[in-house]
Amino acid sequence: MALIETDNREYKRELPDDLEKAVTAFLNASGSELYIGFDDDGTVCGLDNYDAEARKFIDRVKNNITPSAMGLFTVTPKKDENDKVYLVAKIAGGSEKPYFITKYGMSSKGCFLRVGTQASPMTQAMIDGLYARRSLHTLHNVVSPRQNLTFRQLKIYYEEKGYTADGERLLQNLDFYTEDGKFNYVAYLMADENGISIKMVQYAGKDKVTIVRKTECGYCSLIKAAYTMLDALNIYNQTAVEITYPSRVETRLVEPIALREAVLNSIIHNDFIRGAFPVVEFYSDRVEITSSGGLPLGLTREAFFKGKSLPRNREIMRIFSNMELSEQLGSGMHRIMQYYKPEDFIIDDTFITARFMYNEHALAVLNGRSDTEKSDGESSEKVRRKFGENSEKVRRKSGEVCRAYKNATKNNRAYFCR
Repeated sequence: MALIETDNREYKRELPDDLEKAVTAFLNASGSELYIGFDDDGTVCGLDNYDAEARKFIDRVKNNITPSAMGLFTVTPKKDENDKVYLVAKIAGGSEKPYFITKYGMSSKGCFLRVGTQASPMTQAMIDGLYARRSLHTLHNVVSPRQNLTFRQLKIYYEEKGYTADGERLLQNLDFYTEDGKFNYVAYLMADENGISIKMVQYAGKDKVTIVRKTECGYCSLIKAAYTMLDALNIYNQTAVEITYPSRVETRLVEPIALREAVLNSIIHNDFIRGAFPVVEFYSDRVEITSSGGLPLGLTREAFFKGKSLPRNREIMRIFSNMELSEQLGSGMHRIMQYYKPEDFIIDDTFITARFMYNEHALAVLNGRSDTEKSDGESSEKVRRKFGENSEKVRRKSGEVCRAYKNATKNNRAYFCR
């Protein structure tokens, strides 16, 4: 059955002449999806040259809308059951509202808002109100505390993904400069050397009294720190192994997909300007992933759990998307909610903490007990003892990982294993 247009879904047979109008309307709202290659009734008609249409979409949004919307949208080709190809453009609500068509400026001719199924012009009062609330402390506008920055690590990652990383052009495309030509805070985060560190800690018990292990992933490009963090998760998120007939059964303490997405979200959406950095803490019964900043302005708790995207750091989102660490806007939360519930999140004005309890069966196996041997009155001493027994093994493994990274990047002055 064909779908109908709604306030967050619109269909077009081809790239519309008023594409910029539709996109600004979504950017000024809470985001939406634009389907290109569809009739108005929601049936697929397909595109003859979808690749060219996708490139035109990106170029028009990049060149004709202000402030920059790069990092706030994705364009993905898809096929229906009859092999007809269409495009799905996911557009997030922006944090630098009002967005407007550049040639018309911040006026009713340039600013639009999605109302029902229409893109309606904004009144001057609405435009002035949004502009007054616009965050002036976005990463793009904050000057880097250092200006002698280098980007060897970032360029290597881009080249490995097949991009042309020809120096100054790459930095310009990634919005690494303020309006007056100085390196901004995005550049600082992605530079070879910075003061940013993401911490991963393992405690012996259910509190922060005894530290079994601590790892810092940072002092380098945020992309490199993210990859290092994901590698370290394979060590901290232990696997319970059972030898059964006819095969062995492996169960992780925490669902790997959800854990990966929660960690990436904590990095991408962290409020770095406040000076607080993401922290991942493994206790004897749970893991907690904390990022600073709370929910972005305009994003409700309900919309957050539905996967609505309002990126706080569009520039970081764009780079992580280029590295295939962030697939689609809002899709990470959908994957997390397949395994965990809204009650597993603690959200206030300052922090967001994802608290995932360990899989009880995996925890029992790791502590040498079957499910039938567990008792509610048993102390957590066995858990602490098991973590202690494994700590030296984890320490040796992590040391090997760090040495391998240092040797592999010796000429690039790796800092992520400090």
